[in-house]
Amino acid sequence: METLIQALTMLSILANAVVYGTDVFCAIVQRPALAHVDDSALTQSMGQVHRFGDRRMPVPGVTGLVTALAVAATAGIDGDATVSVAAGVASLALIVWLVVYGTVSAPVNKKLTAAAQAGRTAPDARSLQRTWDGVINARVLLQTLALGALCVALAAS
Repeated sequence: METLIQALTMLSILANAVVYGTDVFCAIVQRPALAHVDDSALTQSMGQVHRFGDRRMPVPGVTGLVTALAVAATAGIDGDATVSVAAGVASLALIVWLVVYGTVSAPVNKKLTAAAQAGRTAPDARSLQRTWDGVINARVLLQTLALGALCVALAAS
């Protein structure tokens, strides 16, 4: 059982690291860079980024959450409270991340993607981006918490 728990934990760490890295990049590179482009460039670049990101990022995101939940459950069944609680903390952080993404980020993504695909500049592009940027630090913090908790789970397993 220990080998299964370790394998699931490592898979969860790797999958969540993809999302974490993407969010960190957005927080420290993308956000300040976008402050220096006009609304048309912002709409086109972010609309296309979200077009592809929203199709491809669910794979590591779902994999990371499902494996974190599996670690929590498997360790719980195995009687390893430390690993189960750590993976549970990671799972909770990832669920909160998903709520933040779904309620704030995803609606912005859809609007910018629609405008970019229509070849027009979103009239509220700057406001949309400010809304999106307004939760990126929280998303990074939640991913950091999840990865830290998964590292604790791996170390304790």
